[in-house]
Amino acid sequence: MVNTLEDVVYMGMKNDVSFLFTEVLNLYEHQSTFNPNLPLRGLLYFSKLYQKIIGPRKDLYSEKLIELPYPQFVVFYNGTKEEPERQVLELRAAFPKEYSKENAALQCRAVVLNINLGYNKNAMEKCRKLKEYAQFIAMIREYLEETDNIEDAVDRAIDECIKQGILADILREDCEEVRSMLLTEYDEQAHIKNEKEISYEEGIRKGEDLLSILIQHLLAAGRMDDVKRVTTDAQYRRELYKEFGL
Repeated sequence: MVNTLEDVVYMGMKNDVSFLFTEVLNLYEHQSTFNPNLPLRGLLYFSKLYQKIIGPRKDLYSEKLIELPYPQFVVFYNGTKEEPERQVLELRAAFPKEYSKENAALQCRAVVLNINLGYNKNAMEKCRKLKEYAQFIAMIREYLEETDNIEDAVDRAIDECIKQGILADILREDCEEVRSMLLTEYDEQAHIKNEKEISYEEGIRKGEDLLSILIQHLLAAGRMDDVKRVTTDAQYRRELYKEFGL
């Protein structure tokens, strides 16, 4: 039973799948950037899935236990940032340090598997498609080092993989869909990177503007010693920001 939520979409692309197999509720995600908030996302996702599975039941307050399928959350990571083969992220890492995390009422674990070429070789050998996918992505990155044109890199990788029999059946039948997915993912990464750079630049400009205003206040007050100090002492600069209401 596939029960992936329909609204978990970013920029028109889905990167998750959920299905119920026997008594196990499986949630799988693919990530090309490392995300420490995966356990929180998993918790919110599982909550919606359980609501969907239970349906409009009215016996939540009855004495009968409502049995639930066992949750399993696995994330496949293939980003360019170096990450271990396997790591377990826990929701309790986000809780305040002064509280006992063992007694927390909520918990969610995400098992993150690195599926870049050369990692998790046992899993790759057991799942041919996963290994071929890793080879496909590695080939795209190799071609990207030769050209800045993502479309050319993807097209070359698709042609070469078909020749070598790597994901050949999928690439022949669904070439345009695969190509569109990869280009959309690349656009998403470029968009996120661009937004971060813009935010960083705006933060720098804002900091420079505040410092300039602060120096003007200090000069007007004849506090020359403070003018010299605020350019090198960040803590004292923050204190003066508060003093002048900046």
